[in-house]
Amino acid sequence: MTTTTPATSTPNANGTQSSGNALGQLSSNFSTFLTLLTTQLKNQDPTSPMDSNQFTQQLVEFSQVEQQINTNTNLNTLITQGQSQIGSYATSYLGKSVSITNGNASLANGKATWVYGLGTAASQTTLTVSNANGKVVYTGPGNTAAGNNQFNWNGKDTNGNQLADGTYTLAVSATAADGSPVTTNVASAGVVSEIDMTSGTPKLVIGNMEIGLGDIANVANTASSTN
Repeated sequence: MTTTTPATSTPNANGTQSSGNALGQLSSNFSTFLTLLTTQLKNQDPTSPMDSNQFTQQLVEFSQVEQQINTNTNLNTLITQGQSQIGSYATSYLGKSVSITNGNASLANGKATWVYGLGTAASQTTLTVSNANGKVVYTGPGNTAAGNNQFNWNGKDTNGNQLADGTYTLAVSATAADGSPVTTNVASAGVVSEIDMTSGTPKLVIGNMEIGLGDIANVANTASSTN
């Protein structure tokens, strides 16, 4: 018996499978299959009837492919709905001050501010600022008092050159009088001015910096400043 092969989904322009096209191709192939089957049944040799098990199995295969395509379509719908909900959730951060603990801060108009904590008093503290490419642009001494300390950076590198606004990262290393390392942490804060959805995943825009929702350590109901 002549049969057709069940259609499979084909990649669309974004490299993903188009369930709608696949389902349409499957329906077309299934109609062709039924037409051929009906024709062969009408014209079969009564003394040598067709094997019913063969076309029954093919019917089952068509049904399984259709179920899989429908499942993929439903999953795509759920993913789209989830992304929409995340986007709506992200907008709730607009105008609010958020704390970030990944070491990043936005340099805007030649100003960037971090707060770094020392677990105990240190004999020496070194502050290192890197740009978005990971290149160290500034190294200098920091405060040695235990607890929180503020670093107001003017955006100039170690040689005194003014750097462009953007995202910069502060790393703090400190040692105690006996030479043992001191526990440190770094945080910054800023007001969320907009939400960037161009990548498909919401990014909060703070000055010249974009952060993910997972980078937020704390949210203030009213805008505040670390200055």
